[in-house]
Amino acid sequence: MATELAYAPPMKSGKAGFEGPQEAQHRIRITLSSKSVKNLEKVCSDLVRGAKDKLLRVKGPVEKVCSDLVRGAKDKLLRVKGPVRMPTKVLNITTRKSPCGEGTNTWDRFEMRVHKRVIDLVSSPDVVKQITSITIEPGVEVEVTISDQ
Repeated sequence: MATELAYAPPMKSGKAGFEGPQEAQHRIRITLSSKSVKNLEKVCSDLVRGAKDKLLRVKGPVEKVCSDLVRGAKDKLLRVKGPVRMPTKVLNITTRKSPCGEGTNTWDRFEMRVHKRVIDLVSSPDVVKQITSITIEPGVEVEVTISDQ
């Protein structure tokens, strides 16, 4: 008698939390930078509206937006660090007022301040798409960096 060996697929574990493959978790860094604090606040209010659409619990005035976004992300069981205020970059340019160089030495001083905020999350790419699907004010730059853990 010949015996045949049949291939049996591996059995699933009966442990709780091991139902199937989990989504890959990524480290996400969202960097907001702008020359205007008002435009940053408008973007934050849009983030609040978008977060409410995605069933994140967000309440309060615009000044508390970042803390509410962090709280909403924690409600979705995401690990969040931030928003971290990075140092404001101050760029100065000093030029002569007179184009020909004649006359008294008078100078113009121009200054530009760049404000920056950083938020770190650990989540799946689908959640990142939900978070970043907002309209952005002109003058606000959003940089999203995704890396594996």
